[in-house]
Amino acid sequence: VPKKLVTTVSGCADDALAGLVACNSGLRLLQGHRVLLRHDLQAIRGRVALLSGGGSGHEPAHAGYVGKGMLTGVVAGAMFASPSVGSVLAAIRAVAQAGAAGILLIVMNYTGDRLNFGMALERARAEGADVRMVVVGDDCAFATPGKAGRRGICGTILIHKVAGALAEAGASLDEIEKKVTAAAKVMGTLGLSLSPCSIPGSKPSFQLAEDEMELGLGIHGEAGVRRMKVLPADKAVETMLKHMTDPSNASHLSLTPGSSVVLVVNNLGGLSGLELGIVAGAAVRCLENRGIRIARAMVGSFMTAMEMAGISLTLMLVDEELVRLIDAKTTAMAWPNILAGPATTRREEVPAPIEAPKKPQDETGIGPGTARVERVLQRVCSTLLDIRDKLNELDRGAGDGDCGHTHAQAAQAIQAWMRSRPPPAAPAQLLSALADVVLEEMGGSSGVLYGLFLTAAARSLRGRNGSPAWADAMDAGIEAMQRYGGAAPGDRTMLDSLFAAAQALHSLRSPGADPLQVLAAAVQSAEAAAEATRHMEAGAGRASYVHSSRLEQPDPGAVAVAAVLGAVLQ
Repeated sequence: VPKKLVTTVSGCADDALAGLVACNSGLRLLQGHRVLLRHDLQAIRGRVALLSGGGSGHEPAHAGYVGKGMLTGVVAGAMFASPSVGSVLAAIRAVAQAGAAGILLIVMNYTGDRLNFGMALERARAEGADVRMVVVGDDCAFATPGKAGRRGICGTILIHKVAGALAEAGASLDEIEKKVTAAAKVMGTLGLSLSPCSIPGSKPSFQLAEDEMELGLGIHGEAGVRRMKVLPADKAVETMLKHMTDPSNASHLSLTPGSSVVLVVNNLGGLSGLELGIVAGAAVRCLENRGIRIARAMVGSFMTAMEMAGISLTLMLVDEELVRLIDAKTTAMAWPNILAGPATTRREEVPAPIEAPKKPQDETGIGPGTARVERVLQRVCSTLLDIRDKLNELDRGAGDGDCGHTHAQAAQAIQAWMRSRPPPAAPAQLLSALADVVLEEMGGSSGVLYGLFLTAAARSLRGRNGSPAWADAMDAGIEAMQRYGGAAPGDRTMLDSLFAAAQALHSLRSPGADPLQVLAAAVQSAEAAAEATRHMEAGAGRASYVHSSRLEQPDPGAVAVAAVLGAVLQ
């Protein structure tokens, strides 16, 4: 039996409603019944009240559509089961006693729902209430619908919206009944699923093979029209739209080029948001290619089937009045609150920002400074290329085994950059240019960390020279890495080698210090710190997720930093 996060299997429908009411000040439960009502029932005096409902397990339907501008109340059944006659009648009486000028029941086309809502309607009429019922059957799955007719599925929420907007505007029961009946006739929905669904405490009602999808299944896991191999999203959407609009299908929706529609891309419960976005884009593209204008599109979970990994597409043919009713304001929590406008894949993009022109370099041409910089950089690059396999091997214990590859990528990028133009000899410009290269080409978090270090060090060196400036630059670079990377010395990262070297470089601030001797000490400190990471517990980076007893090698990032500093000194 699939896992479910419920308190008790028998109480899950009640608990779900209680949770909604607890979190939404606009909703109230009707005492003794599984009925949810607007908190401001007095506001419907003199207006038409709208009631709907059905089995639980389709959340946010229908409770999510209760509010000003949509439903007055809903009656919930147990999981996938019709609500009782007594509860429907109690809901009708509650709104009648609040002074409603007529009551419309919006019922999805299932035998149990028709019977229970119908029986309650007859009893309420006998009590003198003005009650009518609209039955919604929007399923386009079956080419020859049986006696039961087309199932009511996600298109029902558009009927809730149209009826709600009309009632809010003060329309009569006659007018609302006429307009929603007409709207329901120009609407179609089709589902497609990759998985079955199950209600709490039960096994799935059917099985689908790993490579299968089912077209046209119902929101309770009822059989669809056909099973097929899993298709890519765009092909799946094409198949759905073709079936929905096929004239040989008795339950099809007639779509001609130039038609205007409202599109609903509905998550049946278990599809990821990523897949839903892909399907929505494919649906808009496919309709545009047929010359259909998508006046509005809604994407989200509107009527689900528990955890079913699938989608349904709903299309309603609309005129300006219907679009206005769809756009009308509502406080119902499950109705999307987005800027009204047509859907299209041809939206204009925001132009990319223009980068400020780079300042001309102070030192150009090939002088002794440039030649020295090139020699040092070539040594650094050769060193990194030589230790590629060693770094990869060290990285396999804790990471994804690509540390050497990442550093080699950076080395090759720096070599290509030097071939294309002489590197600047001015320290700030050199480090800034190197930051650009590693950020562009290195990849991984190492590339960003080196980029942070070099950018901050370059800023610190701007307009300064002399040995103490290099000590300050090293500190500035480390500070930037720590601020954004979150590591500290002792966390078994590249920072351990850098920090040890920086401590040694502090001697550059002493008058009369020999830069070469200080640099040699810094390299030794970095190498010793890299070796010491062998015995450390990882406190940051990917290695921090690996148990320390498995990390018997030194940290590859720390080893790489020590090697770079060593190459600079050679």
